[in-house]
Amino acid sequence: MSKRVLISIIVLVVSACLVLSLLAAAGVIAFLRIDPARTEVQTQPDPTVQMAPTATVLPGQATQPADPTAPAEGGEIPADVLREMHQIEEQTEENRGLTFSGELQRSLLTPDQLRQRVMDDFLQEYTPEDMDHDQQVMSIFGLLPRDYDIKALYTELYSEQIAGFYDDETNEMVVVQGQGFNGPERATYAHEFTHALQDEAYDLTNGLKTDEETCRKDSEYCAAVQSLIEGDATLSEQLWLLYSASDEDRDQIDEFYSTYESPVYDSAPEFLQQDFTFPYDKGVYFVLEFYQKGGYAAVDKLYQDPPVSTEQILHPERYPDDKPVKIELPDYGAALGADWEEIDRNTVGEWYTYLILAFGDQPDTRLDEDEALRASEGWGGDGYVVYSGPQPGQTALVYVSQWDSKSDAREFWLGFQQYARQRWGNPDASNDDQLSWAATPDGAVLLRRNADGQVLWVIAPDADAVNQLSAQTPGFGQ
Repeated sequence: MSKRVLISIIVLVVSACLVLSLLAAAGVIAFLRIDPARTEVQTQPDPTVQMAPTATVLPGQATQPADPTAPAEGGEIPADVLREMHQIEEQTEENRGLTFSGELQRSLLTPDQLRQRVMDDFLQEYTPEDMDHDQQVMSIFGLLPRDYDIKALYTELYSEQIAGFYDDETNEMVVVQGQGFNGPERATYAHEFTHALQDEAYDLTNGLKTDEETCRKDSEYCAAVQSLIEGDATLSEQLWLLYSASDEDRDQIDEFYSTYESPVYDSAPEFLQQDFTFPYDKGVYFVLEFYQKGGYAAVDKLYQDPPVSTEQILHPERYPDDKPVKIELPDYGAALGADWEEIDRNTVGEWYTYLILAFGDQPDTRLDEDEALRASEGWGGDGYVVYSGPQPGQTALVYVSQWDSKSDAREFWLGFQQYARQRWGNPDASNDDQLSWAATPDGAVLLRRNADGQVLWVIAPDADAVNQLSAQTPGFGQ
């Protein structure tokens, strides 16, 4: 998905860390090969400390009032807090094996100040037109209802979930303050400082090519690189908890999570909940595969040849050789008419293929999660284009996917047929290689596969438009 649920805003403006998954990193420490020379530090911390890969994120809730003595944004940080920040930086440098030599700004924000930053920095350029286009794209893929208020969700969700961030344009380290600079804030600081180390060593925006233009054209690449960045920082944070955190830090984190609530996240569409955890959850286990084999020297090599797809993140054994096949789709403007506008052209990827099948907006359209995993595995590449029509809510989609083998293509085809029948009912016409619906709430729909293992999915206002679009698609023309 080109917007990747606004993930590009977070990648481009900051590396922001969220408190989302409370189970994902349970057991992360158990996978680490502990250096016996460092076992003087507690090596079996309370498992409640090993929470999400983010493990340390902070509140934006009324149940966690900010310390009234905390400095306002831009104000002077108390000397004792500043000393602790410097200490965490030194500990993180030692754990991560990188050093920071540049200038660093440090800030503590209250939850109210964070909310203002979300509005001013993250969402300021998210225009009503952008929101409408995202709405149409996610709706036609079956992920959101047509009338869902995306911007309101993002505003509330980022305000609730962001615990800290590193701004790579200003070299600013920000931690959102709860009841002081305690265990949760300190662990968050270790995570965020890792981003500063990454940025100085590898240049997060220019060196790793996570600039806006690249992410707009190749969201799969940016999702993979963000997973590397956040997975690395999550592992670094876990090592800080293991080697450097005090018993008091762990107790404070334990206490925080025992009362933590996230009503906005819990009420968000399920695919968004899954997608927000992806770079932390899947990213940390991707990084661990290499850390286990070669320590941080192996992790550092990943930055020289970054992963390029969510498939590689989900299946580290496929890195670096299994690269996506590029699917080029033509301009369909002439077939649709001059009043139609192309609003999105990108790649779905293995991860979003799974989300579409398993976490669509309507629960009765979903495949079982294991079935969706089997159907989406073996993804070889895809391309899609979405057009917006002259009438409100009028949308057209052309999607083509390529699979690694005939058996992978068959498994996806079977799963996709089941999903389509659950979403649109029994088709009006079908055979072994094609299903079609003349009229659904989304318009006319066509699913077709060819002898090369490709699968075509077309949605358009009527059957004539569907036939014109399919006829112009390479590999599927009559």
